[in-house]
Amino acid sequence: MRGAREAARCAAEALTELIRHRLEGVSAVCRSEDDGWIVDVDVLELARIPDTTSLLATYQVELDPAGELVQYRRVARYRRGAQDQ
Repeated sequence: MRGAREAARCAAEALTELIRHRLEGVSAVCRSEDDGWIVDVDVLELARIPDTTSLLATYQVELDPAGELVQYRRVARYRRGAQDQ
């Protein structure tokens, strides 16, 4: 895998195929200890009206050095309008 941009794309594609939620963006990309990648992907889990009350989630996706999905897990769930604490 060539770099962080490709890792982000691969992680987002793999995750959306598995969980079927709309992708909102990638919020973090970093190297793992085994030269793979760890990517935080934000998705819309529940759309609400108004949009600021919609529920989003951040999933941490781990890729091996070749860009294949190793594992994923939801690490946060929050309202769109919520601020970090």
